[in-house]
Amino acid sequence: MPQALEQADGGWAWVVLLATLVTQGLTLGFPTCIGVFFTELQHDFQASNSETSWFPSVLLAVLHAGGPLCSVLVERFGCRVTAMLGGVLASLGMVAGSFSRTLSQLYLTAGLITGLGMCFSFQSSITVLGLYFIRRRALANALASAGVSLGITLWPLLSLYLLEGLGWRGAFLVFGGVLLHCCVCGAILRPVATNRALETRDVPLLPPKTPVLGCLAVCGRTIQRHLAFDILQHNVRYCVYTLGVTWMIVGFPLPHVFLVPYAMWHGVDEQRAALLISIIGLSNIFLRPMAGLVASQRAFASHRKYLFCLAVLLNGLTNLVCAVSADFRVLVGYCLVYSVSMSCIGALIFQVLMDLVPMHRFPSALGLFTTLEGVAVLISPPLAGFLLDTTNNFSYIFYMSSFFLISAALFMGGSFYSLQKKEQQGRHAKEEGARVEAAPEWGHTLEGKDSPEKQLCPEIMYVTSV
Repeated sequence: MPQALEQADGGWAWVVLLATLVTQGLTLGFPTCIGVFFTELQHDFQASNSETSWFPSVLLAVLHAGGPLCSVLVERFGCRVTAMLGGVLASLGMVAGSFSRTLSQLYLTAGLITGLGMCFSFQSSITVLGLYFIRRRALANALASAGVSLGITLWPLLSLYLLEGLGWRGAFLVFGGVLLHCCVCGAILRPVATNRALETRDVPLLPPKTPVLGCLAVCGRTIQRHLAFDILQHNVRYCVYTLGVTWMIVGFPLPHVFLVPYAMWHGVDEQRAALLISIIGLSNIFLRPMAGLVASQRAFASHRKYLFCLAVLLNGLTNLVCAVSADFRVLVGYCLVYSVSMSCIGALIFQVLMDLVPMHRFPSALGLFTTLEGVAVLISPPLAGFLLDTTNNFSYIFYMSSFFLISAALFMGGSFYSLQKKEQQGRHAKEEGARVEAAPEWGHTLEGKDSPEKQLCPEIMYVTSV
């Protein structure tokens, strides 16, 4: 029996928004608490900073790079089933991770399996949210991203409480139960009626009588459909945005991972250091909806990409302040200013992507977008850990973060401005050409004797001498 479809911009859309908000808090907000366990994991496994950094690196990389696989599952089973499967995997990964005896086992369980589950839940909810909201899409994305702020606020406090009472193994076991709530949120994601259904099933990709060529063509079409290389080739703005965000991501997650160890290294006690992450999250709860309200205004619709670039630039400049001083009061001020730019980035990052590509290609565009993000995230914390092991100075990590963020902002902003100027010049040239073509040429109307324009042309007389 076919399942009834919900209507876009209807009452159930707000329930889906709430489920997406909780899902983002459980998934995207979780990696920020890894810094609380960083020193404990390092001592327990007798590992270096670089080796320990691979755990959050694998988790974040798979969370982002699992997009193509998530896109395949969404197409085959729908967003609802994919999100619930993600909750199960995220839970199993954390439970198995609590029994890890080596860092390699931790990479595989709490890193790979949990990250993949979080990817399924998060990206499914983002995709279905874009289908449920059409008129208020920017506001919906901003409100949903406030869930990340809730997660950033609550995960470090919960982690610190569990770490003191149960140790990191007991905390990971409890986290496994908490992440099962992604299944509850996934059950809310009912299919939505769209002009072009996202959950296309049993679509024949090729004629069935070409086994060898058919296999190659199926692979090619699958890659094109779920990784959107065609969009990357033909949509210059999407190309600029994807490359810019990928470069930005190399520096963006570093404060989340290393802020707590940085503060503790400079003498701040563990509770106050964990409070810094919670300050960022608590500020984002209020700032992200405000950023969404501003971005949803019609006057800013064509300028959202520039607002995003400005937020990335401010984020990079703020990290320079953190590198100068590690006094707790300075770090609190840093967290407050950092929250402003971070809230704008979180509220706009997916909305700008939706502005640049058609909505029916968004899952594919998101798959390639997050895959490249995953590559950047995979190398970012280990690279910072290697830098820390080499220099034994946390300040260089924040200098590194600032470099990638500032250069990415300048690249994206400059590229978008150049493309806009080029389009305006091309539009003016086309309008001028159309105006020239529309204007009658001198003497052209003389060709038609019966045409009405002939009467408007002056009579031309030729005088000759005899």
